Amino acid sequence: MQGGLTFAPDIEHLERAADDAKYGRVSRAPWWQATLPTSVDPGRAPQGKHVLEVAVQYAPYRLAEGEWDPVRAEALADQVQTQLGEAVEGMDRTIGRRVLSPRDLEAQFGLSEGNPDQGEMTLDQILFLRPVPGWAHSATPVPGLYLCGAAAHPGGGLHGRPGRLAARRVIRDLRSSRSRS
Repeated sequence: MQGGLTFAPDIEHLERAADDAKYGRVSRAPWWQATLPTSVDPGRAPQGKHVLEVAVQYAPYRLAEGEWDPVRAEALADQVQTQLGEAVEGMDRTIGRRVLSPRDLEAQFGLSEGNPDQGEMTLDQILFLRPVPGWAHSATPVPGLYLCGAAAHPGGGLHGRPGRLAARRVIRDLRSSRSRS
């Protein structure tokens, strides 16, 4: 599972998971993505063991009823682990796990509303509109201030790409300013 595993059998599944979150419910059929970082970095676990990272998409930040607490977060993790067990052999040998709700992600890592992409990847927040219209190419109206990271074009999930684009923009701007001097 070096590249990862995504649990979303069809578009309707994704839509149901998103709808549940939209209405503040923990999905009865969550969409999740799993990666096995120890397949490329075995030092992250004892020899013969592995670390499996699972990200659940569409877990609502604000719940319609109640708050995120360890019991609710663990219940969602149990559900995902059961689904994983149906797809991946050996999940019954899990010896530990760490569960983080969207509130935990915000509190521990500063991810607004628990979103690792620093904002939803909606139609008004993608490509040339990220983070706002006119700032998609790393430069801002403030001279010498450039943006990179998940909040910048092209967005999160493209590891290093926003930083590379910003670095290329800085180099281009420096060359341009030197040629004018």
